[in-house]
Amino acid sequence: MSPVDPDPRLLQRLAEVQARFAELDEQLADPRVFEEPDRLRALGQERAALEPAVEGGRTLEGLLAELQGAREMVESTDGELHDLAVDEVASLEERIGPLVEQVRELLLPRDPMDDRPAVLEIRAGTGGDEAGLFASDLLRMYTRYAERQGWSVELLTVSEGIPGAVREAVATVSGRGAFGRLRYESGVHRVQRVPETESQGRIHTSAATVAVLPEAEEVDVEIDPSELRIDVFRSSGPGGQSVNTTDSAVRITHVPTGLVVSCQDEKSQHKNKAKALKVLRSRLLDRALAERDAERAAERRAQVGTGDRSAKIRTYNFPQSRVTDHRIGLSVYNLDAVLDGDLDEFVRALRLAAQEERMEAEA
Repeated sequence: MSPVDPDPRLLQRLAEVQARFAELDEQLADPRVFEEPDRLRALGQERAALEPAVEGGRTLEGLLAELQGAREMVESTDGELHDLAVDEVASLEERIGPLVEQVRELLLPRDPMDDRPAVLEIRAGTGGDEAGLFASDLLRMYTRYAERQGWSVELLTVSEGIPGAVREAVATVSGRGAFGRLRYESGVHRVQRVPETESQGRIHTSAATVAVLPEAEEVDVEIDPSELRIDVFRSSGPGGQSVNTTDSAVRITHVPTGLVVSCQDEKSQHKNKAKALKVLRSRLLDRALAERDAERAAERRAQVGTGDRSAKIRTYNFPQSRVTDHRIGLSVYNLDAVLDGDLDEFVRALRLAAQEERMEAEA
């Protein structure tokens, strides 16, 4: 099989999507469906979601048919016609390769959570001040990636270390596909570089953990107020005039699970409480989803771990300008661009790897 020839399972999945698309067209053509607005809306939304994959599949099938004809001509002709057919095969293969990957991504099963806002948590791990500086780099990287996607970022809480360093930051990233694209960033990220304070030029290794949770809505998680312990205290650290002169900071403990969330960024105790509850609700939703899926729970524990250098999913190596994702064995040599938010190659590859795993499991 040529490298551009699609996996038979991909073609089978494409055929299933095309059949469902035709079925939806048939149902939408039935006049009776207009008497059921909710059903009409649901059918229309499903059709709109499938249409890009169907159109991409049709284009792919047309090019594959042309490729088959060109290959047959290579086998059955000689002279100038043979040379022309060889060129045609090369041209078609060049077009088909990227299209196969595009269709593969379009066929990814959509998780209902994919379009939810993502709650992004970044914490400095081992490595002292250098880990805090790296955590700050990661926060900027994801902020820049969100800007490239046209998403919005709201910083919920941040705990700073030395100038330019972040001990912990929690933010909400909102926009179409936010959680679906960021979900595979959860885990331990490791950096290898020479700190500015290192006079001997020695490379240091530090780490930071990233957790990406789907933002929970109130209907997802019901919190019993009697199960919450709420403490208020004075904010500490930078925050502007008067921020640390009143008891505006809030710490919420969910007694049954022991989860603790604190927020002190706002001057208003009410706003800090609302932000803390948003984070708590998302953590409780993530916990509930993980409990329903033991495999995902084990994966998250393995990825996030404790922030130890050895439990890594990705390494950012400054001397080599290299970024390596250890889960899929992908290395790129454009570290500056990655830290400036150019994450598309990693996001795409991780999503496709997840699909491959699902296809293997279903085979």
